[in-house]
Amino acid sequence: MTRLGIRSVLTATASALVLTAASEAQDVTALEDRLAALEAMVADLRNELEDARAQADAATDRVIEIEQRTASAPAAPAAAASSDRGFTMGNTQVTYGGFVDLDAHVTDLSDGDIGATSIARDFYISGATPVGGAGDGETDFDFTAKASRFFFATSTESDIGAVTGRIEFDFLGSPGGNERVSNSYNPRMRVAWAQIGNWRVGQDWSTFTNTAVIPESASFLVGSDGMLFGRQAQIRYTNGGFQFALENPDTTVTPFGGGGRIDTGDGALPDVVARYNWSGDFGAMTVSALGRNLAYEGGGVDGEAFGWGVNWSGRVTVGEGSDLRFSLTGGEGIGRYIGLNAVNGAVVTASGDLEAIPVYGGLVAWRQQLGQGRRLSVGYSMLEADNDITLTGTGVTKSTRSAFGAYFFPVGPVTLGVEILFGERELENGQSGTITRATLSTKYPF
Repeated sequence: MTRLGIRSVLTATASALVLTAASEAQDVTALEDRLAALEAMVADLRNELEDARAQADAATDRVIEIEQRTASAPAAPAAAASSDRGFTMGNTQVTYGGFVDLDAHVTDLSDGDIGATSIARDFYISGATPVGGAGDGETDFDFTAKASRFFFATSTESDIGAVTGRIEFDFLGSPGGNERVSNSYNPRMRVAWAQIGNWRVGQDWSTFTNTAVIPESASFLVGSDGMLFGRQAQIRYTNGGFQFALENPDTTVTPFGGGGRIDTGDGALPDVVARYNWSGDFGAMTVSALGRNLAYEGGGVDGEAFGWGVNWSGRVTVGEGSDLRFSLTGGEGIGRYIGLNAVNGAVVTASGDLEAIPVYGGLVAWRQQLGQGRRLSVGYSMLEADNDITLTGTGVTKSTRSAFGAYFFPVGPVTLGVEILFGERELENGQSGTITRATLSTKYPF
């Protein structure tokens, strides 16, 4: 072969190798581009799933946030400027919200019945558990939507700064309505307050009550035995974590020898509450103290007694979205603040004096997130009273206790809950009665 022929062959071979390498490079580049596009698509899908999960968790927690708005909130605006959930009147922004709540209860009692119109048919009131009675021995089934709630919140700009307010209603404990035909129930006021700077005036949760530790429940309220729970008119000052309040006094008295409750409405001085709140990565804690003047005049009795109470409560974060809640309370003459007044504040003694009744109680509850808006809530609560020895043979409450478990899962914006509760009430004479209640709830926040 001539030199020219050899050169032509080498040239052709080199050209083929170059073209082949270029083609392979293009294929590799195309493959890398496709892989990059696929990775970007997977990342977008992952972000969308995480956003959807976060929105679902947020939606299912709205009912809890509505019920557990802490009473320790300082002078934060009560109404956000949200055009889709409110309106403006003059220089006042008004927002609104609430939830529709349907509860179905199946209740079994060991010692009698709860009256058909009693509020204890709608949620657990430990002091209302029958003891020593004779009932029909059958379980009772109830549907109720009376825990449904709505509120209006306002924020008004003024020369002295923003003035905020809130008014809130539901239908529990309504004196109107019955289950025969229309089930028409009157609204009742829960809270109605205005706040100017650090001062809040009106009706709100008692400053002695830490609403952040109220357990999540399928029914309106659970674990009330050792729980601080109450709303009343007051004047409250808040500065950072410190709070001081003067609140409406009211004395509940057990007559000499037992036999019921006298709601005197007496009290020469307002109830005084001092409280301190602090929080951190661990969660939030509260310590509070209560002092009160107990008074009763009537039926040959004209007496006074000093009442006091202390509370330590908290909500400890345990993992993302999960927490441990607890409350420990002790004192004398604080019956209407704890256990939904299962025990009175004072008793009339044989000498005609008024004596504050010692009482202590507590609760512990665990809330566990299970993912995708599902969660579990379990807890235990108890109350113990040291009544006057003369009440041993009467129907006066000595102690109550209860345990519960509840499971929640979302269906769109609606939260479904199932719950089982077991409670026991013991009297000073040693008799006791039990309550077992299963609840199915449906809550739709708006």
